[in-house]
Amino acid sequence: MILIAVIIKTDSSGPVFFRQPRIGFNNTVFWIWKFRTMHHKAADLGGNVLTVRNDTRLTRCGVWLRAFSLDELPQILNVITGEMSLVGPRPHPVKAKAAGRFYHDIVPYYGMRHCVRPGITGWAQVNGWRGETSVVEHIEQRVAHDMEYIAKQSLCFDLAIILRTISEVWRQNPF
Repeated sequence: MILIAVIIKTDSSGPVFFRQPRIGFNNTVFWIWKFRTMHHKAADLGGNVLTVRNDTRLTRCGVWLRAFSLDELPQILNVITGEMSLVGPRPHPVKAKAAGRFYHDIVPYYGMRHCVRPGITGWAQVNGWRGETSVVEHIEQRVAHDMEYIAKQSLCFDLAIILRTISEVWRQNPF
């Protein structure tokens, strides 16, 4: 993590970390920790404009940090403080939208995903539902997978998701 911090500082000006309010367990808002991957002036605390493929706001090292999900490492601090878990539904920015509509306006049972702690990785992510939500189907599928995770939640399932996360990151980014 120290090496990543040094790389971020040498790549662009601004802080090493990015903090953003997210919706967590029982609909409480908490501040998520991430390594900064965008130019400092491009920060969007509310998540009004989500990252898209080939986003020009990303720094050179930010592209690589996101590709290997290394920008998520500081969320270990959120796990230690009890705001997050290693596995669970990914916490969304408070103003996140799909196709210009708030997630909770698209999926009627959206709030049910907040009955468990959010995770650094989750069932939706290992099934290909990570990244941008430019169309309604993206958030519908994410939430459907979150509901499936909540129904099947167990230690063995969590371990399987962690292993699949590692496998997916390497599969998508071969050297």
